[in-house]
Amino acid sequence: MTPRRPSLAELVDGVRTGERAALSRAITLAESRLASDQALAQELMVALSDRIGGAVRIGLTGVPGAGKSTTIEALGLWLIERGHRVAVLVIDPSSARTGGSILGDKTRMPRLAVADAAYIRPSPSAGVLGGVAWRTREAMLLCEAAGFDVVIVESVGVGQSESELAEIVDTFCLLLVPAGGDELQGIKRGVVELADVIAVNKADGELAKAARRAAGDYRHALHMLPPATPGWSTPVLTYSAREGTGLEELWAAIGAHRAHLEASGQLRARRAEQQRHWLGRLLAETVLARFRARPGFGDAYAAAERAVADGTMTVPQAVAALTGDAGGSAGA
Repeated sequence: MTPRRPSLAELVDGVRTGERAALSRAITLAESRLASDQALAQELMVALSDRIGGAVRIGLTGVPGAGKSTTIEALGLWLIERGHRVAVLVIDPSSARTGGSILGDKTRMPRLAVADAAYIRPSPSAGVLGGVAWRTREAMLLCEAAGFDVVIVESVGVGQSESELAEIVDTFCLLLVPAGGDELQGIKRGVVELADVIAVNKADGELAKAARRAAGDYRHALHMLPPATPGWSTPVLTYSAREGTGLEELWAAIGAHRAHLEASGQLRARRAEQQRHWLGRLLAETVLARFRARPGFGDAYAAAERAVADGTMTVPQAVAALTGDAGGSAGA
């Protein structure tokens, strides 16, 4: 028997009162690609708009092995002890072949996952580039509406562009590990340029000295790059997620960046620009989806694929055929 779908009023009331089940259902609705679900999800967003906008939105990425999940758990528990409510949106990379993902991040944050003041939601990237999932932005806003005052979005990690993550958060944090010059050069310049806060993990035991040295190297490298936020000097900190040291300094840096955004008027400007960026992205997605839904498009696309594969048509010619005069076969 199919469970009854909650009404808009029930979802609004549930999210407003912080019910986890209601929040999860609301995010599932927002992540759905069904037109009917999307319409209801947007009605829900409008109904909750008065509760959206007050949370600290943090984007967190890092090199493989930087300890992103360990850091989030340590910082999340530290924040909860100080009266905050923390939501974590974890983006799991999806298989390019099957579209599947592991979605095992709760197992990497076991203590935070059972904390009453925390909410962890894993989402598959589902082929979306930029370190986020298809509807991460809506999920983040719904968490705000549910009363979480700190929302952390953990990306799939350095290895692809993180620009989309930076476009939906207030403070973009880059986590690194003690490294030599070769590894410093291997980190994408574009990711470093986006960072509002850089933190070197594993500053404990035998690695403490190496972490301090690495932080110095990163500070020197930042002098050659433009600031991610005008008027803000990106701090480079050291901390240990395993021992829980340096978390106060990390949170202070995030708070200082937020204060700078508010004082300079950049917070409002940044969020307005994010809205404009989202409008353009969603418009492109919608137009493409409607184009693909035209009668005959599937057959025309399959024919174009065969022509490109056997060399009888170039890719630009195939695109022109699908979108131009020859696109008539796709149901113009």
